[in-house]
Amino acid sequence: MSELVTSQLVNNVLHIDFHREDKKNALTSEMYTALTSILAKAKSTDEVNVVLFKGSEGCFCAGNDIADFLQQTVLDEGSPVLKFLQEVTNFDKPMVAAVSGPAVGIGTTLLLHCDLVYATDQTYFSLPFVDLGLCPEAGSSYLLPRQLGYVQAAELLLLAEPFDAAKAKELGIINDIVDSESYIEVAQEKAEKLASKPAHALRVSRQLLRSNSGLVSKAIEREARSFSELLGSEEAKAIFKKFLEK
Repeated sequence: MSELVTSQLVNNVLHIDFHREDKKNALTSEMYTALTSILAKAKSTDEVNVVLFKGSEGCFCAGNDIADFLQQTVLDEGSPVLKFLQEVTNFDKPMVAAVSGPAVGIGTTLLLHCDLVYATDQTYFSLPFVDLGLCPEAGSSYLLPRQLGYVQAAELLLLAEPFDAAKAKELGIINDIVDSESYIEVAQEKAEKLASKPAHALRVSRQLLRSNSGLVSKAIEREARSFSELLGSEEAKAIFKKFLEK
């Protein structure tokens, strides 16, 4: 298991933590593989009722590690990223997130798959796919229009402008803005409150709320095909070249 991603079970809540502070918790293939393994095991472990995602203090996730990501020429069902996204989509237990600092790319789109999200006022969200010569991922092209309405989703995904926690709450991407000193404790408290409820009823209720998971999976597959094509384009290569030269 990767040391960059750890998990610990506390009061029927599985805490999943990112530990790559020097890179603002940017995710690598190794980290995606670890996350997939953790979720797969959690799904079949009766003692796990809820999952809680956390970053380091003041840093949730700065998206994909660009240098690592560019080594993947194709995003198919065997790629670490796609395996993780499908595992998240088909996960049938509640997921909670505690967020502060950067939540970029997958750091934001992962939250669309969570059921409760608590963020500090120091959090900034970003969906920079178009600016990188790419397209939406993690089912965001399906989830955001249905959650926010088309025009709000288009504003976030096409203009690709960063937004703050107040905007995220207004849009319904997060549940609440919490003090930076206590946001992890608040998220943990909410996760444990969920975990204390009748497990089967909680799971079935969550499945009903997420009954569109099959459509989300199809959207992820469509996005992956377009993402792969764009990743190999001259436009994207030029953008990434400039990015890596900084």
